Parts: sequence; structure tokens; C-alpha cells
Amino acid sequence: MRYVIIGAGVAGIEAAKTIRKNDSAGEILLVSADTHVHSRCMLHKYIAGERDEQGLDFSERDFFEKYAVEWKKGVRVEKVCPDAKEIALEGGEKISYDKLLLAGGADSFIPPVGELRSASNVCGLRNLSDAQMIVKEAETAENVLVIGSGLVGLDAAYGLLERGKKITIVEMADQILPVQLDAHGAAAYQELFEKAGVRFVLGRKASEAVCEADGKIHKVILDNGDELACDLLIVAAGVRPALACLEGSGIECDRGVTVDASMKTSKEDIYAAGDITGLSGIWPNATDQGHVAGANMSGAASQYTDTYAVKNTINFFGLVTLCVGKIREEEGDQVQIKEDRTQYKRVILRDGKVEGVLLQGDISNAGIWQYLIKNKIQVDGIHKDIFDISYADFYQVKENGEYQWA
Repeated sequence: MRYVIIGAGVAGIEAAKTIRKNDSAGEILLVSADTHVHSRCMLHKYIAGERDEQGLDFSERDFFEKYAVEWKKGVRVEKVCPDAKEIALEGGEKISYDKLLLAGGADSFIPPVGELRSASNVCGLRNLSDAQMIVKEAETAENVLVIGSGLVGLDAAYGLLERGKKITIVEMADQILPVQLDAHGAAAYQELFEKAGVRFVLGRKASEAVCEADGKIHKVILDNGDELACDLLIVAAGVRPALACLEGSGIECDRGVTVDASMKTSKEDIYAAGDITGLSGIWPNATDQGHVAGANMSGAASQYTDTYAVKNTINFFGLVTLCVGKIREEEGDQVQIKEDRTQYKRVILRDGKVEGVLLQGDISNAGIWQYLIKNKIQVDGIHKDIFDISYADFYQVKENGEYQWA
């Protein structure tokens, strides 16, 4: 049996490990554009100079030798051919497979604004190669402009602060971290970044950016006409699943590659895991997806069921926040808040069930909130402060699968 895995991220690495545990004799080949196994979550530490390439490696020591995985690195897959059961690499080489895993992740999205896509000093921040480019450009850049204030944009700024750069962040929403946090929780991080010297321009977006004679953009014009000087631009405006190699393959895609609970695609013997699926793009989910895909590829039935909630953990300047489930309330939702000078907690309830929770400062006992959201447990029968709920307040009636309060 020949297993081919596209992508050296956590989904691909976890799948390879799982396959080898189930099949000691099969051939495993991993193909990736990356030349180093690395954690995207740690790229800001590379930018800050706190870690080198080896320090970003999350895999086990001597992983490829231990699990007998051949790694063809630094090469891109140009085409997937399900009918021929092979993939075509740049340069024309073709590789056959018995089972194939698509785990090529996602690419930074550079919006079609002016010449952002062609300028030599415009970077995304998705892979180690992006971080390497940022570090190189930062050697001569003083003014850094970050477009987007989500986790990626703030990671980039956080890393560059260590290099003493002047940083401006432009965000089209009226708050930072608009996808991850509510306004109150976001304001705490904005204050910390501002104290460190970062300038925020909220409620604005870039409307024009022109390359000068050196092939770089040195100013960006906003939609209100204001101009922002820059030597380096980092665009953190989201990502798109890396689907280019699937064009013409017949593999069903929507926001990403469509998969069932076994992580199988619409084509026989082809699976997908991680960001390329368009499912939750966080590390634990990609790990689980890779495990499930690898298990099914190697004959051990498994299902991916952890689609109940988006979970984010944020930590800047020592302030930790955990968000699970829904962040924005809708009509009909009930919101409860607990706050003091050491913590901020916010719960969204609907029809007596917890739909989302935000814990900032004190994230202890986070497991109970994830459990309540995942299992859609009624909490309106508990006559106590919701923030004091614990596992002792309920039990599972196993006979019919329903949850009732003790």
C-alpha cells in the first residue's frame, strides 16, 4: 500500500503517524512546499527572533526516521489526477498513490487593492516562508503597516515590536479581533498594544496602493483619503484553502474540500484534513482531522465529530482569553456578564442552553463550558449563578442519552 500525503502541517504529520501505527509495512510519502516542519502558531516568535526554524518544529525528534516516512520537501503539487491515481509535481514528475491525503492547508488572501499583489514588500503570514520574508524586509523597514487586526495581524505586530518597528494596524471593523472577541474583550488587548507603541486605525480600509520605482509600496491611501507611510506591508485579511492543484480533478469543493465524517472526499481513496477542508482552522481540530483521516486510510474506522464550536485561545502581553462557540449575540439570546479588575466573563444563552462563552484573565474551569456547549445541555434548571456551575451540578442519564440536573 502506498500512502501519499500532501502537506507537512499538523494534519499531515498526524495522519502519517496514525497510518504507520496501523500499517507497519505500507509506504508513506509526504510531499510539501515547506522545507521545515513548523507551527504557524509560533511564527511570531520567529519574527521576534526568539526561535529559529528548528525551534518551530512541533514533530517528534527524528519523526521521519521513527515512522519510516519519506519526505519530498520544497516542491509544489500542480495537479491531482484521481482517475490515474497520481499527482503531478512542478517540473513534471508524477507520483502514484493507493491512498491520498490532501492536507496542503490554506494560503494568505491578498485583496486586489492597487498593486498589493505585485509589490515586493507585501507579505502575508501563513507559512515559515512568509515569516522569513518579513524578517528580511524588516532589516531595512522602519514603518510597518498591518492590514487586518485578527490573530494573524496581531501576531505579526507582536513579533515586530521586539525588533523596534513603528507599527500601524488598519482594521475595517470598529474594533480589533472582530471575529474572535466582543468589543469589551478586544479593548483590553488594544490598550496593551497601544501602550507598547502600536497605532490603530479602525473603521477604515485600504483603497489604493501604488508601487514606486523600486517595486515597493511606500504609502497606502485609505477609503477616507488619509495616507499612511510604510516600508513593509503585512496583509492579514484572511486565508483561502489551497485548492489550485484540484482544478479539473472533479473533487467536490465548497468553502474548502468537501469531506464526510471519515474525512473522505467525493473521490474514492482520497481524503482531506486541516485548513484545506474549510472546517475549523485551529490546531486541535486539524490534529484530530489528520488522525481520523489517517485511521480511515489505513483501515481503522474513525469519525470526526468535533464540529460543535470554534475555539480560540489568545495570549498577548500575558493577558489570556479563551473563546468557545458563539461570540456575537442574536435577537432572542440572553447575555450574562461577570467582571472585576482581574477577569471578564461573558456567556451567551439561547433557549436555556449555552451557545458561547468568553473567558478573559481567568480561564480556569474552561472544560465545563466546552462540555455544556458541545452537548447542548439545558442550564436553566440550575438555580445558581451561571458562573458558579460545575460538573457536580448535573449527571448523564445513560439509558436514553439525555442530560438531567441532579
